[in-house]
Amino acid sequence: MNGLLLNALNGERLTQEAAISLFHGAQLPELGCAADEVCNRFHPEPIRTYVIDRNINYTNICVSGCRFCAFYRRPGSPEGYVLSIDAVLEKVREAVGVGATQILMQGGLNRDLGIDYYESLLSSVKSAFPSVRIHSFSAPEIVHIAKVCGLTTSRTLARLKDAGLDSLPGGGAEILAERVRREISPGKCTAAEWLRVMEEAAACGLRATATMMFGHVETIEDRVAHLRAVRDLQDGTGVFTAFIPWSYQPGNTELGGRTAGGHDYLRTLAVSRLFLDNIANLQASWVTQGDRMAQVALRFGANDIGSTMIEENVVAAAGVSFRLCEADLIRLIHASGFDAVQRDTLYVEIKRVERE
Repeated sequence: MNGLLLNALNGERLTQEAAISLFHGAQLPELGCAADEVCNRFHPEPIRTYVIDRNINYTNICVSGCRFCAFYRRPGSPEGYVLSIDAVLEKVREAVGVGATQILMQGGLNRDLGIDYYESLLSSVKSAFPSVRIHSFSAPEIVHIAKVCGLTTSRTLARLKDAGLDSLPGGGAEILAERVRREISPGKCTAAEWLRVMEEAAACGLRATATMMFGHVETIEDRVAHLRAVRDLQDGTGVFTAFIPWSYQPGNTELGGRTAGGHDYLRTLAVSRLFLDNIANLQASWVTQGDRMAQVALRFGANDIGSTMIEENVVAAAGVSFRLCEADLIRLIHASGFDAVQRDTLYVEIKRVERE
């Protein structure tokens, strides 16, 4: 086996240089085997997890103009919308009716929405559905809300938490390298701002996830620098419950290009598992890679197959429309040789479905 992989299996923390070497030189099968072994050390029970949730995009109006996004509409577009609180509550009600324990609300950077909209949204959902965890509003949204309202991001987080926010999704990270962000998302928060929001979230008692969107204009060195930034912040805060790498989808976007293939996806997932030695959970991305690749991912370092995602609009806008229900996720987990466990946002077990 590759010497760097043996070092990682012996508990040696990977350097950025070592991770870059693994990206370029390690054989995919042994890279996957090493990532699977590390995953099993984090999760020695023969289980893999999933969550039942719904993505609610409360607005598609956005001033950011990210070149990789096919979902947003500019202010004034006849296709722009803002969901009423009643409309959001109805979507939550539908999701809870099929067993959802988590609601993910994300939207565009809409200048017409002040913090009062978000506070009303959160308090209304929490009042009507107190047991549902509200996992909502990415770091760019937090930065945007703060600027619109003349608040600090820490104060914005505190007010949203008081209104009912439970945790932050990792969206908007893309690649945490300014050269890349200037090219693909110049109107969005900087890498430093994204990291600061997550640090402030930890300080006020919120948890979060971290993501990485790869396969566009970034280099392997950029990917590893992204992993390093996430790992360093986790060392200092412990804020992240999970890491989710997913591949850029070029359909209907200004940026164009090609999506990362399965080989690149599995390599990135495996290196992420080996590098992020302080984050317990890695999530597979069936939304961008499909069910078969997500099943393989459960042997390449992922211990979680993600969510049922009762509603998904952003990736679908790029022309990718994989759909899986709870029974499908359980089937994929069982086919990979594990018992399936429904979990909540914090990875606490709700129910177990054993293999027959």
